[in-house]
Amino acid sequence: MAGMISDRHAITPEILLRAYAAGMFPMAESADDPEVFWVQPKIRGIIPLDGFHVSRSLAKTMRRKPFDVRFNTAFGRVMELCAEATGERPTTWINPLIQHLYKELHRMGYTHSVEAWQGDELVGGLYGVSLGSAFFGESMFSRRTDASKICLVHLVERLKARGFTLLDTQFTTDHLKSFGAIDIPRRDYEKLLEMAMRSDDLEFDDPATAGGR
Repeated sequence: MAGMISDRHAITPEILLRAYAAGMFPMAESADDPEVFWVQPKIRGIIPLDGFHVSRSLAKTMRRKPFDVRFNTAFGRVMELCAEATGERPTTWINPLIQHLYKELHRMGYTHSVEAWQGDELVGGLYGVSLGSAFFGESMFSRRTDASKICLVHLVERLKARGFTLLDTQFTTDHLKSFGAIDIPRRDYEKLLEMAMRSDDLEFDDPATAGGR
């Protein structure tokens, strides 16, 4: 693809934030590929926050509280587990350059993780970018049944509570559609993005409970 970049100094965290504000995001062909390329889909996936749906079975599971859900206590580890190949997902697009950039953004306060823990074991999670009143979901992983789904529910609850207006999933899957994800044309997405970028950066963290990196 055109625009391949392998030098970590060619993309700075500031450039990455400007790309998100313009509707673009980086990907790699695989976790082992040193290069990244910019993506700007013609059809974009979003989850309308007022149309988010939780199934009865998942709601029942959540009432049992099978996991301790935390925010931003192990961002780097969540990225690493999202990048790992599994039997169900033999390849990923999260290479070392992407990990480096997003960990830098985390130190700057722009990327966040939602984590499912069982005791001292991290068993599920997701991460994404917060900018303006938008949250750009990047990836999720699950090592226990429903772990990443429960993290998504907690993410949406927090976004609603903080006044976010856009939850970007980049693409849609059957898994995400079960929560209410939809595909919209780029032009419609850009209108939502423009409105979200008019906002000051909304607070994602609870300052009293923000953890380590």
